[in-house]
Amino acid sequence: MPLHRTVSRRAVAAWALYDAATQPVFTLLATFVFAPFFVSRLMDDPAEGQALWGVAAGTAGLIVGLATPPLGAIADRTGGRKLWIAGFSLLIVLGASALWFAVPGSAYAVPIALGGFVVATIGAECATAFTNAMMPTLAPPERIGRLSGLGWATGYVGGLIALAVALLLFSADPEDGLTLAGIAPILGLDPATFEGDRAAGPFSALWYLVFAAPLFLFTPDVAAGFPRGAVRAGLSDLWRTLKSLRRSPDLALFLAAHMLYVDGLTALFAFGGIYGAGALGWGPIETGVFGVLVIVSGIFGSLVGGWLDDRVGPERVVAWSLGLLTAAAVAIASIDRARILFVVPVTPPVPDDALFSSAPERLFIGLALVLGAASGPLQASSRSLLVRLAPKEKLTQAFGLFALSGKVTSFLGPFAVAGVTALTDSQRVGVSVLIAFFLGGAALLGAVRVPEARR
Repeated sequence: MPLHRTVSRRAVAAWALYDAATQPVFTLLATFVFAPFFVSRLMDDPAEGQALWGVAAGTAGLIVGLATPPLGAIADRTGGRKLWIAGFSLLIVLGASALWFAVPGSAYAVPIALGGFVVATIGAECATAFTNAMMPTLAPPERIGRLSGLGWATGYVGGLIALAVALLLFSADPEDGLTLAGIAPILGLDPATFEGDRAAGPFSALWYLVFAAPLFLFTPDVAAGFPRGAVRAGLSDLWRTLKSLRRSPDLALFLAAHMLYVDGLTALFAFGGIYGAGALGWGPIETGVFGVLVIVSGIFGSLVGGWLDDRVGPERVVAWSLGLLTAAAVAIASIDRARILFVVPVTPPVPDDALFSSAPERLFIGLALVLGAASGPLQASSRSLLVRLAPKEKLTQAFGLFALSGKVTSFLGPFAVAGVTALTDSQRVGVSVLIAFFLGGAALLGAVRVPEARR
């Protein structure tokens, strides 16, 4: 990939590795390992556990959404981003490491688990806003799409490897004490006290330290300083930027579109495994394989999407991805244990049968591939589209607004699914509400116009 003339390939590779560094926070802690452990092992009532976990995730998202725009505005005034990233790195390491102490039966297990998860998530999300803002210094405008896609693909690879390590070596079935690889957990981790699941926290912290280090060592940063009045000036800049959105309709429309479709995507990921478990009777192995397939397809989707981004424009890649996600949501809503495509009768899954042997399971796995292949380009091209729409001198605060638009209403998707599911007593109907989020985002995106000079 041709690079910006002043930046080495090593610097770009180090920047891309940062996506891999933070990925275990989302893959291991928020989705596939620690979150299920919290709901099923730390809580007596799984429904209450799911509700508490949702509140924690929403709280972290709200804090990130409110904090990143003003911090980004200050950073644009002070220059360097690495100092900010280092500060949020401390939150990632401390929050993730604390999860080891969420011991089942302890009076403090639940607050430690929720508090550690919130702190680590805030650190990862806020730090990412600052690393995103480094993109224009690493590649010329015509290569931003490929750079963004490279970062997302590298992050997916990191998440895949971290998940494989956790499932194969750490996390064990308490019934037989064996991991997914059929071995006892390494390092003498005790399955009876779920040390393998809790180890996902410190493992994520160590992983972060290893893979974030190259960014600090090899990726150049703009000159840093802290001139007098930088905080006041930065906040004033942010206020003017917010007011100027009325005069920047394309940027405002894009942020509104991003808010809608990211809410839908977040909920679709969050409820994908839950839907498989409830509608198809999946256990940890099936859910783990589902996650691996989503990640693998996301790697290829991000790379292909980055290539397309530079050729046809990020707005088209985002629109095409939304079309695939809408079709996948419709198809997911059409599946239950005895039917596919709403009306086609099939043989239901049989307990202890071969893995994914029934038609509903095979269709659901196929949709996992579509989900991963579309979500990678959607997110990668969204941030490259922002680079093209936002003023270059206010890019960090623009990424703060980008984070705000992706987090401030992050509760809407899960709440909509939960509410419709409760009203209809149907998981299928509950998931189908996400179609409206994708269609709404696509409609707003259709009105966005990218300046020719920034294509």
